[in-house]
Amino acid sequence: MSRLAKPLLVLLAVAAAGGVAARETARPPPTYAPPPETSKFVTAPGVETAQRYCLTCHSADYVSTQPPHMPAAFWQNEVAKMRNAYGATIPDDAAKAIADYLVATYTDPTRVGR
Repeated sequence: MSRLAKPLLVLLAVAAAGGVAARETARPPPTYAPPPETSKFVTAPGVETAQRYCLTCHSADYVSTQPPHMPAAFWQNEVAKMRNAYGATIPDDAAKAIADYLVATYTDPTRVGR
């Protein structure tokens, strides 16, 4: 066997094994049924915008379980995180409307700053 043939055979064997492994793992993802909703967004100005953009990725439960004493900056940062870290396609005007909605409906003004 020539000097070049042996490495070529090894390369072909590795490539073939990789192809078999790729075919074996290419299965459809398992099905998933999320648990039933236990919460809904509070009806207030801006709720439609929050529903349109937020409920695409998570439930209202996620929002309603956030600490009630968080200031406006918390909600603004949460919306920015959804856009920047998680890739939510929320336009600038909708991001502001969502943050304003969250502050107005999910921040207990008597607990802010405590």
